[in-house]
Amino acid sequence: MNQKAPAACLTDSTADSTVRNMTATTEKTLSGWGNYPRLRCHVARPERHNELSDLVSAGPCISRGLGRSYGDPAIADNATVIDCTRMDRCLDFEEETGRLRCEAGTSLATIVRDFGPRGFLPMVTPGTKFVTVGGCIANDIHGKGHHVDGCFSSCTESFRVMLSNGDIVNASREENADLFWATFGGMGLLGVIVDATIVLRKVETLWFRQTAKRVSSLDEMLDALDEYHHLPYSVAWVDSLATGRSLGRGVLTVGDHATLEDLPARHRKNPLSISPPTLVDLPFELPSQALNLATIRILNVVLDQVQRHGSPIAHYEKFFYPLDFIGEWNRGYGQRGFTQYQFVIPAQDGRKNIRELLSAIATSGQSPFLNVLKRFGPEHPNTMLSFPMEGYTFAVDFPIRAGLEALLQNLDQRVQAMGGRIYLGKDAFMAREVFEQMYPRLHEWKAIKTKWDPDNHFTSTQAQRLGLA
Repeated sequence: MNQKAPAACLTDSTADSTVRNMTATTEKTLSGWGNYPRLRCHVARPERHNELSDLVSAGPCISRGLGRSYGDPAIADNATVIDCTRMDRCLDFEEETGRLRCEAGTSLATIVRDFGPRGFLPMVTPGTKFVTVGGCIANDIHGKGHHVDGCFSSCTESFRVMLSNGDIVNASREENADLFWATFGGMGLLGVIVDATIVLRKVETLWFRQTAKRVSSLDEMLDALDEYHHLPYSVAWVDSLATGRSLGRGVLTVGDHATLEDLPARHRKNPLSISPPTLVDLPFELPSQALNLATIRILNVVLDQVQRHGSPIAHYEKFFYPLDFIGEWNRGYGQRGFTQYQFVIPAQDGRKNIRELLSAIATSGQSPFLNVLKRFGPEHPNTMLSFPMEGYTFAVDFPIRAGLEALLQNLDQRVQAMGGRIYLGKDAFMAREVFEQMYPRLHEWKAIKTKWDPDNHFTSTQAQRLGLA
C-alpha cells in the first residue's frame, strides 16, 4: 500500500496546468561550487511542466540543480540555464519498499528531512546533502560506500526525461534503456530529467558506528583500506603537505549503520532525530591570500585532530556531511575560487601510481588542501560516462593561482597513461583529447546523444570544451 508523502513534500495538483505562463529569464553570474569559472548566464527557474517545456523548446539549454558540481557542467553563456530547484515535489512513496518518486529538483536534504524520521536514508549519497536528485543522476554520484553500494544508478529504478521538443519519455532498465544508462554521468546533455523513482534505505537509527585509524605512510593507508574493505563505509583524510616517508600520512575513518542497541541511552529515546539546519554561514569571500602554506599547515593539524578524535557513535550529519556544517564554505578559497581535482586509477599498480601522483601534488608548490582518498568497487558494466572504476580515487582542492593549469595538465597526462580518468562533476580544466582517451565508451555515448538530441540542443560550457555538444 502506498503511503502519502510528508505534507511539506506533497505534489502540487496544478503541476501540469495548461495555463501558459512563460517563465521570465534573468541574467546572472553563475559558477559551479568552486567559483571557477564564472560566467554571465541567462537563467530561468520554472515550477510547472508547461513552463519547463516552453523553456526547453525555445532554444539551447542546460539544466541546473543546487550548483554543487565544481566546474563548468551547469553553466553556459550561449544557452539558457534552467534552474530546476522549484520543481522539488515528492510524488509518491511506498513504505514497504522504500521506493520514492520525486521531481528532479528535490534535494537529498529534503529527503533526509522528510523521510529520516520515518527510518529511511538515501541509498547513495555524496559528501553533501545539498544536491538534487537530477544532479545525482546526471553525475552518477558516489559516496564513501561505493565498494558496496555502487553509484546513484544502483538505487535509481527509472526517470522521465524532457526532450528538446518538449516531449517527456520514460527511461528505465527495460524501457529506452540506452537513454537510461547514457543519462548517468551524461551531465544533463541528453535532456532535462523531470522526475525519478529511487529506492531509499531502511534504517533503524540515524546514527553510525565509526572507527578512526591514524596511519603514518601511504603503504599503511592502503593496507588499512584493504583491511577494512568489508565495512560499508570508508574514507581517508590525507595530509596534503606530507612528503618522503610521510607521504600518504593521514586518518582512515570506517563505519557502519548503528542499531538501537549500539546507541547510548541518551540517544535511544529518539534514534531517528534530525539535525537542525546549518547555523553558520561564511558571509563573504575571504581574501585569496588567506589560504597560504602557513594556514594550510595549521588547518592540517586541526583536521588531523578532528579526524582522530571522532566519537565512536556519530550522527548522520557528521558521518556523511561534515562540511555542510558551514554554509557557503566555498567562499573560504577567495574570489579566484578553487577546483577539486578528482581522479581514479586502477587497482593494478595502484600503489606505485598513487605514490607518483601524490608526490607530484605534494611537491607542486600549489598548496593542495583537503585531500580525500577512497577505494572504489567495480565499474558498472552499462554506464558509459560514469566516473568510478575499481581502484583508488583521490580528490584534492587547489586554490586557483598561477601555474595550477600546467600542473593539472601534467597530472591529467599521467592519470590517462595509468588507465585512469578524471571526474566530470569536478572538472574545469581537462583537455578534449585527454578526456576522449580516458572514457573508452565515449563513442557509444555520442551515438545515443545523436539519437535523442540530434541538434545538440542540450549544451554547456563543459560540453563545448570537451566536444560533448
